[in-house]
Amino acid sequence: MAEDRKTFKIKDGHLGEVKIADEVVAIIAGLAATEVEGVSSMAGNITNELVSKLGMKNLSKGVRVEVLSGIVNVDVALNIAYGYSIPEVSAKVQERVKSAIENMTGLEVSIVNVRIATVDMGNNK
Repeated sequence: MAEDRKTFKIKDGHLGEVKIADEVVAIIAGLAATEVEGVSSMAGNITNELVSKLGMKNLSKGVRVEVLSGIVNVDVALNIAYGYSIPEVSAKVQERVKSAIENMTGLEVSIVNVRIATVDMGNNK
């Protein structure tokens, strides 16, 4: 396992401990955010179609994660598709990101800040 990554213990049992890298939490947040209708892409991120070819590393772009004592604070920057309500899409992103991180890692999410970087004019749905 790479030692330059920041990791967090999420379980310590009789068979050993389970650690998760902060980048994994960021990838979970990025994937969850892009599942919301109206989100065109993550700011500074590649498209999901390219992920299968290039790997998962780029999915954490546009996401900043801070974990302190098992509590997660998340900042996501995204591009919204033209014609969607920014407050509605942002609220859905916050809920989806919080739910995905908590369900997959067992960590508690305290804050999910959303920043709209651009409006994508080419993604009219």
